[in-house]
Amino acid sequence: MDRKPRSIIPSEWHVPDYDCYEFQSVRERYALCVFVLNENGRLQRQLDRMVPWLGQVDLIIADGGSTDGCAEPDELRRRGVHSLLVKRGPGRLSAQMRMALAHCIQSGYRGVIVMDGNDKDDPSAIPRFVGALDNGYDHVQGSRFVRGGKAVRTPKSRYYAIRCLHAPLMSLCAGFQYTDTTNGFRAYSSRFLLDHRVLPFRDEFSAYELHYYLALRAPHLGYRCCEIPVTRAYPKDGAVPTKIHGWRGNAKVLRTLFAACMGWYVPPARRAG
Repeated sequence: MDRKPRSIIPSEWHVPDYDCYEFQSVRERYALCVFVLNENGRLQRQLDRMVPWLGQVDLIIADGGSTDGCAEPDELRRRGVHSLLVKRGPGRLSAQMRMALAHCIQSGYRGVIVMDGNDKDDPSAIPRFVGALDNGYDHVQGSRFVRGGKAVRTPKSRYYAIRCLHAPLMSLCAGFQYTDTTNGFRAYSSRFLLDHRVLPFRDEFSAYELHYYLALRAPHLGYRCCEIPVTRAYPKDGAVPTKIHGWRGNAKVLRTLFAACMGWYVPPARRAG
């Protein structure tokens, strides 16, 4: 399948090189970007579960450079995917996010919902994200820990790390009560992402920095934030689909968390505001 011309990106935005496969024209006001990297099998199961809600969002797969065949263009088009973006430049999750968010903004979407492609998230929450964006919220955090949410087979180490450290620290520094700050099922309004005081399209956002930074920056700038209930279920076989491995991976997450809470990612000229 031929690649399509990628969106024209402003020169001041730092966005990794990527290939764009566009299967349909823009139809909906919001895009749903699913981030994948070697999720063969898991992504396909997730896409099967997402079919009932494809009339509410344009589905975009943001691939980090998979080598296992999970992001094969013809198969994704057959499953109703709107576009496939394949990152060719450096960086990990935050680089995928910069690629996807930039593409969606340049395509004219009013907001972007994001989720992981490892089949842990229940897509039945998609209408709640759409509703929150329609009601004027700018940062919408999915939470398995609020009323109506479900945490299924969450490993105990992760549960206590989120509940006792990650979420309390993020809430304290954000000035907004978060309960599930590692959950990647979120949504952003385009007006928030385009605010000159936010500047999300920077090379320093490479790994997990951008999720944390945006969750902190939105309440700091007075944008409307909320949490909505979601279900996150870990596999029955005890496997933990994740790109964070071992003590080094967890230590890096903690360093990123502390850096974000200390304001390291706020644009230098705006750290006082």
